[in-house]
Amino acid sequence: MADRRLSLDHISVTDTTPWQLVELAAETGCAGVCPFLHSMAVLPAMPEYDLVRDAGARAKTRAALAATGVTVDLIYPFTLAGRTVVADFAPALEAGAELGAPLANVLCYDRDPVRRREKLAELATLAASFDIALAIEFYPPSQFRTLGETIEEIGQIGRADIGITLDLLHVMRGGDAAASLQQLAHPLIRIAQIADGPAAIGADRLEWEAGIQRMLPGEGVFDIAGFLAALAPEISVSVETPQQSGIDSGLTPIERTRAAVEAMRRFL
Repeated sequence: MADRRLSLDHISVTDTTPWQLVELAAETGCAGVCPFLHSMAVLPAMPEYDLVRDAGARAKTRAALAATGVTVDLIYPFTLAGRTVVADFAPALEAGAELGAPLANVLCYDRDPVRRREKLAELATLAASFDIALAIEFYPPSQFRTLGETIEEIGQIGRADIGITLDLLHVMRGGDAAASLQQLAHPLIRIAQIADGPAAIGADRLEWEAGIQRMLPGEGVFDIAGFLAALAPEISVSVETPQQSGIDSGLTPIERTRAAVEAMRRFL
């Protein structure tokens, strides 16, 4: 597994801009990054920026990518809800294409299955016009809690340009971990995300854990080695370890990035 591509997810160091994220990835030997195209209120440490509307910010990010050789593996955020107008995503997809992104991460909250599938298909068509494919991320608070549910949904849509973002944390928290762990080599999986955690956590802490404070690889009880061994060898893995405790204790972004990447490399 030593040759598996390693990426740095923006949520690991939310107190950075995308161009700073690229520099951190390069400094720690990561080949890729998974940036947010604009800052998010739910990630309070994130500085204000907007790659969609700010050409200067995009230029800084492109310059960092060119200077380091790091490439974009996945872009955020694309969220489908009942009132979502898919065409509104065009500027974000255009910005992502300018950065060379191959995948757009999608969270689905629309409860209407027929409308949801129609919008996913519409979004896939729109993204394809920018040479970007979709990767649905299943997540317990969303409409897809497990890998199996996501595979079934994509099968109903019937498009080859819709795949899956596989987050080990969500596998363990989705309520059907045993079944999900049997499907880790499924061809719909496009990218995997790695963190660690305790065996269980309260339902009221799911979103806090996912977005604010995860354990570094090796600190919890997840079978990271087994997870990686089961993945197809061409699947990139992204270090996704938000560490609010590190921010609060004054650790710099590079210190937190080094700790996360070094912890991950013990499993590669």
